Amino acid sequence: MGYRFDNLRLEKGMYNEAGRSFTQVLEREDPSEQYKGTALEGLDAYQRQLKRFDIKVKGAGSDAVEKFFATSQSAVLFPEYIARSVRQGMEEANLIPHITAAVTQFDGMDYRSIASVPDEEQKALRRVEEGASIPQTQVKSQENLVKLYKRGRMLVAPYEAIRYQKLDLFSVTLRQIGAHINRMHLEDAIDVLLNGDGNGNPAQSFTVGTDPIGGTVGKLTYDELVDFWSQFDPYEMNTLLVSGDEMLTLLKMEEFQNPLTGLNFQGTGKLATPLGATLLRTSALASGTMIGLDKRYALEMVQGSDVLVEYDKLIDRQLERAAITSISGFAKLFTDAAKVLKVK
Repeated sequence: MGYRFDNLRLEKGMYNEAGRSFTQVLEREDPSEQYKGTALEGLDAYQRQLKRFDIKVKGAGSDAVEKFFATSQSAVLFPEYIARSVRQGMEEANLIPHITAAVTQFDGMDYRSIASVPDEEQKALRRVEEGASIPQTQVKSQENLVKLYKRGRMLVAPYEAIRYQKLDLFSVTLRQIGAHINRMHLEDAIDVLLNGDGNGNPAQSFTVGTDPIGGTVGKLTYDELVDFWSQFDPYEMNTLLVSGDEMLTLLKMEEFQNPLTGLNFQGTGKLATPLGATLLRTSALASGTMIGLDKRYALEMVQGSDVLVEYDKLIDRQLERAAITSISGFAKLFTDAAKVLKVK
């Protein structure tokens, strides 16, 4: 049986189709559905091209970088290898999916989100008498645009310096680039949670030792956590973003040392607070700070582009200054679904 992937012509223009990624263009020309029940089932169109040119990108037997440039067609696969490795680094230990309620794909740099800001009367669940009007919830566009930011790193690696390096090792560097880019996006998300997205919607901030949070300034105990938790009605505090120093404070709390909690941490590496919220540590938060949120309602991620690479330079082996970028921004959804607790 002949396969389409064996004679598919690869060219630079496949990276330049509007609204389609390189892999999507390959899938259109060589659909994966055709390979069900064959030895190639489970591979996507790009992975089949790697197999076609016998390029091994991982494992002890991985090829050298120069294997991509054995032919002019196989060189076309190199930018996608870069993008996939960077994307893998972005997905490792990625906290953004744990704090966003929705992801919106958007082609542009300025985005207008929607919002519903009910007053206390609108929040109340009231009985509708016969013939009476039904209470309204108004949803409207935000007044100010949400800005999307391009975050990225410059790959500076002359071809002569990396041509003999194994792809498995080179991928480690690329994954680190992805981790750096994702850290920038996380910092953007935290800034929007704290300060709002420009539409007058910063998070309400509380301080330990100041009403309605009890305790002593600079000292966090379980009682203050309960006070903070109680501020979320009608929302649910199901996620806690915590700075490194406050993470240590939480872990040392007697209430946190429940045997079942410890067993879950030792067995899975996943942390949960005694209040039932997912606990996420990040150095992107200032010392003595934590953000509680209802991840179902607090934040929208607006993705302007996936990982983009300068494919022309990479295909032509001009790696000296090849940019790797990703564009995204964040919009507040329901302001009261995220609140800040400052310990000091």
